[in-house]
Amino acid sequence: MYYSKKNVEPVPEEQTSIWSCSSEDCSCWMRENLTFEKTPSCPLCQSSMVINTKMLPPLMYHTR
Repeated sequence: MYYSKKNVEPVPEEQTSIWSCSSEDCSCWMRENLTFEKTPSCPLCQSSMVINTKMLPPLMYHTR
């Protein structure tokens, strides 16, 4: 039998604006464009969240 490893192309990443939890003990974050509130609170610990950036793959929105 022959097994080949497929060459997987690296996923491109871009600077993305996110909300991150202000609590030191919590690692929660969410994309800024996917929040419903102007200043959300953390869904895990209910602390306030601050704007930050993170390298993430871009989201592709498919419409029919």
